[in-house]
Amino acid sequence: MDFARAREIMVDSQIRPNDVTEPGIVSAFLRTPRELFTPADKQGIAYSEHEITTSPGRALWTPRDTAKLIKLADIKASDTALVAGAGAGYEAALISQLAARVVALEETQALADAMAQRFDAVGARNAEPLAAPLELGAPGAAPFDVIYVAGMLEVLPDAWTDQLRDGGRLVAVIIDEGGVGRGTVVHKSGTALSARAGFDASPPRFSAFDRKPSFSF
Repeated sequence: MDFARAREIMVDSQIRPNDVTEPGIVSAFLRTPRELFTPADKQGIAYSEHEITTSPGRALWTPRDTAKLIKLADIKASDTALVAGAGAGYEAALISQLAARVVALEETQALADAMAQRFDAVGARNAEPLAAPLELGAPGAAPFDVIYVAGMLEVLPDAWTDQLRDGGRLVAVIIDEGGVGRGTVVHKSGTALSARAGFDASPPRFSAFDRKPSFSF
């Protein structure tokens, strides 16, 4: 399979038509071999318009959803970024081409070690795997200009927004009270947070961050 050609088709059919035309983002998608972040038995569909499970609870989103969420983050070349729930590391590899430094956070050392090998293979030398509980973030590397959440969720842990720099942005697909996932950017100004929804999406869910059920008597 001609993966380079498949990347071009992905960009031309799934990314540019969905209002993601920024040269830096387009270049990152063209230069990052998505198949290396895909299980070997699924590499033939690496550039399809489907989510692809990479490990239990982790998946590659559709290219459209990934590109639109990266666009919402408005990443600058001087930024330090955190990718929470980085999975196979594809999003972190993309963001490493837009930011100065990326911390790719996962819950197990096995996932972090596998990411390290992939980052080395694609030359993402400014991407750093870290194994730690997701809800704690990465306090040792904070503050962050950008936090990219690689899973759909209902509730943001306080640790993540606490680790945002003043003026920083957190992007995630957040499930609203009607059950709809919306690609959202959260801006931090001082201690205040403001959120803006940008697009509808339904990527794989981080169920650990569901709202807790309430009871009434």
